[in-house]
Amino acid sequence: MAIIDTIAAVATPPGIGGIGIIRISGPRAIEIAQILTGTDLKKGRALFRKFTDEEGHPIDHGLCIYSQAPRSFTGEDVVEVQGHGGPILLDMLLERICFLGARLARAGEFSQRAFLNGKLDLAQAEAVADLIESGSRAAAKAAMRSLEGEFSSQVKQLVSELVYLRAYVEAALDFSEEEIDFLADTSIQDKLNRCQSSLDNLIRQAEHGRILNDGLNVAIVGLPNAGKSSLLNYLVGYEAAIVTEIAGTTRDVLRENISLKGVPVRINDTAGLRESDNPVEQEGIKRAWLEIDKADTILLLIDGSIGITPDDKIIIDALTKSHYHLIFSKADLITKQQEQNIGDLAISTKTGEGIDSLINLIVGNDSDYNLDNQTILARRRHVEALISAQESLNQAKTIFTDTQSGELMAEDLRITQQYLNEITGEFTSDDLLGTIFSSFCIGK
Repeated sequence: MAIIDTIAAVATPPGIGGIGIIRISGPRAIEIAQILTGTDLKKGRALFRKFTDEEGHPIDHGLCIYSQAPRSFTGEDVVEVQGHGGPILLDMLLERICFLGARLARAGEFSQRAFLNGKLDLAQAEAVADLIESGSRAAAKAAMRSLEGEFSSQVKQLVSELVYLRAYVEAALDFSEEEIDFLADTSIQDKLNRCQSSLDNLIRQAEHGRILNDGLNVAIVGLPNAGKSSLLNYLVGYEAAIVTEIAGTTRDVLRENISLKGVPVRINDTAGLRESDNPVEQEGIKRAWLEIDKADTILLLIDGSIGITPDDKIIIDALTKSHYHLIFSKADLITKQQEQNIGDLAISTKTGEGIDSLINLIVGNDSDYNLDNQTILARRRHVEALISAQESLNQAKTIFTDTQSGELMAEDLRITQQYLNEITGEFTSDDLLGTIFSSFCIGK
């Protein structure tokens, strides 16, 4: 790709630090750096130099490192200017660099250029941002595996199998007048089954990676005074929510981010679900149902000391289409007689009873999956693309089994391949690229 402009940005976080780095990339990077330092730069060497303004007065001094194209992160000439980490100094240096011919880089533009110049595919470029934003060690390790190309490699291997299968089917169409029926070859069914199995496995990996990346979204719901806020406080380890005996204390959604057995979890404590004439409480209840719609896991708390009431049943009926777990709270107050009516998990935030079981219920096998060093980090768009590819491949398999229509099967295989190519960026719209890279840090 022909790049005609040179970009620059501060690559270190905002604030005061010992070192501040400005990254310059593009055809004029070396020229700008040489004027800034008043010296010739050599590739691969770190030189200690003064950085001067237009009158030759020093702005700062530090290291200047030159990476020559194409052996750089972006695939272009790249210079990193490393000075002191004061925001005023960095602003003065960046202003000087832009005066010499660079422009301010957009968010994610360095990574975007690395993608456009073939240094990274799209999944690897996204892994750069995910690595920076990792919320746990497991997420960081998984992001590095994706950055090193393990996720892309699996996708490309599946694409190669589809290309081979498409070529065979389309060749059969080209020789349709021959006496040999190529589509009757049983190996086609075997190849379809292998592709389907590979894709199913990749979806499982990607979904686990998506959870490791985004975290599980958990909603705690139930009637007022069911123990929702007490559970939130117990899980986060401090008094994040006000707990009183007055029903309806929580009026808005309280959100806390925690880690359970290595899995990032966003806990949402919601307003009690009941009929109310109070407009503030009504708004809280409305927001609670919105959280329920977005949640990966719903914990429906029932006051164990009371048992399931008609009002609880109303909530249960409203959740019939959602994935929820029935949790009985206040286990320390449950009598022996009441125990026979407690069919699901009972917990107590006072004694800790049942909490370990609850945590295992929330994270499921995602925590075990994190122990596997083969975990890859994935984004929601990757999972969605894989699911769309799965639907097209299943359609191709159904067509082949029912009708052996080569034309329709070839088209579904082409669509399957297109969805997979969206993951690595071999087929990607400019709008999607803009959305992806705009979420990156400035300077990355």
